[in-house]
Amino acid sequence: MKIFLDSANVEAIRSAAELGLCDGVTTNPTIILRDAPGKEHREVVKEIASIVKGPISVEGVGQKKEEIIKEALEFSKWAKNVVVKVPITREGLAAVRVLEKKGVRTNVTLVFSVSQALLAAKAGASYVSPFVGRLDDAGQNGMEVVRGIVEAFRNYRFKTKVIVASVRSVKHVEEAARIGADIATIPPKVYEEMWKHSLTDKGIQLFLEDFAKAKGMRK
Repeated sequence: MKIFLDSANVEAIRSAAELGLCDGVTTNPTIILRDAPGKEHREVVKEIASIVKGPISVEGVGQKKEEIIKEALEFSKWAKNVVVKVPITREGLAAVRVLEKKGVRTNVTLVFSVSQALLAAKAGASYVSPFVGRLDDAGQNGMEVVRGIVEAFRNYRFKTKVIVASVRSVKHVEEAARIGADIATIPPKVYEEMWKHSLTDKGIQLFLEDFAKAKGMRK
């Protein structure tokens, strides 16, 4: 499973990329405003593209087909690895068909059901993003929706990749991997938590203490 960072924090992205553990990035206007206040959308995306060679999802505000297409064509000029986020609406899917034919990859977002994901795949989307955290917030099981999407795509051999989005915890990441999702896009906070385990910390401390004891005995 590939790991994307759901962030516009350039330093966090750089840190993960230097370890070879950032396969891509997802952003939206809200994330860019939060993580890079005062910077232009284009400026932030180009800076991220200089660090990450994998897909970078960029989202506009257009709602009508032609508005979405116009924005997407502009975004695609910013970097070769830009992927355009498109909402799962009738207008959005109409735009996806046009954009994919023009060679602009799309990420259909705000997906909350298997049926929505199927429509996105049939429209030719490169990626589809089910929002597990928001489904959980609504009293539904977000990861079960992901499981259904993965199963349906395998049944019909859709090429559309599944990005597990709205990730709230390490458990979400682990479940995504067990289900067989193609990608999990995670905030830096969750990414940092993936490194941690209390037994790891205890083990390191024990090694250090034993090393100090052994060193003292040799004196």
